[in-house]
Amino acid sequence: MRLGSDRGSVTVLTVGALVLALVLVVGVTAIGQVLIARNRVIAAAEAGALAAAPVTFRPFGATGSAMEEASRLVRSNGATLVRCDCRPDSRYAPRTVVVTAMVNVDVLGLRETSIEATAAAEFRPVALLVGP
Repeated sequence: MRLGSDRGSVTVLTVGALVLALVLVVGVTAIGQVLIARNRVIAAAEAGALAAAPVTFRPFGATGSAMEEASRLVRSNGATLVRCDCRPDSRYAPRTVVVTAMVNVDVLGLRETSIEATAAAEFRPVALLVGP
């Protein structure tokens, strides 16, 4: 038996490379889960704000209030409505609707994280009088 033998060193390098690859895959998967959830909550907040904005002036075919319309669109995008600043206003003044949505993401089955997004939509009822 020689003292300077390299026997088994390839196995140690291979195991090290596999562990590194596994750590990278887990990290990329976790980041992917968070980014997908972030995009989903942003889309939900934007859809809710856009849906609620015209309902603050007139229902325009909506069956409920502006908040109910925002909640319906946020839920249909897989999120939860946190806040909706969408008060009814019968004046022809421009108004801005602000919607905050939240989604919970279970990162790698280890930790549940809440991600929130806020979106705003402006509605100008006077544009209805002018036309295209």
